Amino acid sequence: MAISKDKKHEILARVTDALSGAKATVFVGFAKLTVTDASRMRRDLKQADVRYLVAKKTLLRLALKQRGYEGQAPELPGEVAIAWTSGDDVTAPARMVHQYGTKLKGAIALLGGVFEGAFADAAQMTAIATIPPMLVLRGMFVNVINSPIQGLVIALERIREQKA
Repeated sequence: MAISKDKKHEILARVTDALSGAKATVFVGFAKLTVTDASRMRRDLKQADVRYLVAKKTLLRLALKQRGYEGQAPELPGEVAIAWTSGDDVTAPARMVHQYGTKLKGAIALLGGVFEGAFADAAQMTAIATIPPMLVLRGMFVNVINSPIQGLVIALERIREQKA
């Protein structure tokens, strides 16, 4: 069934609004995705402050052209949706979609995205998806800082044991 011009303008406005407020955007290819899996994924994305929208590729390309991102837009084969965030965790859309892609074994795939104002291909977005969340990175940093101090404490404890 064809979409009316008014509906197309409404969808274009939603996509443009989403892209204007997004800190990171991921293009999601979905095929063989069941309604149950799609609903579960949308719910989990929403909990992580990531929004998800399915739109026609022509309307998506028009909205991307209006935004004027740097670089060449990645190829968008098949059915396409976008996942974006305006929150603090800019790797969340790519990470969540990548996790669902591995869990659902190919029903969802990263096709590319927009990161820091420039287009990124699927390989770049996959690399971004493997970056741990900010809380994990902070924990790793604290561990790196704590490691030398912990080594010093252990050494001082052994010296105390030898003298006692």
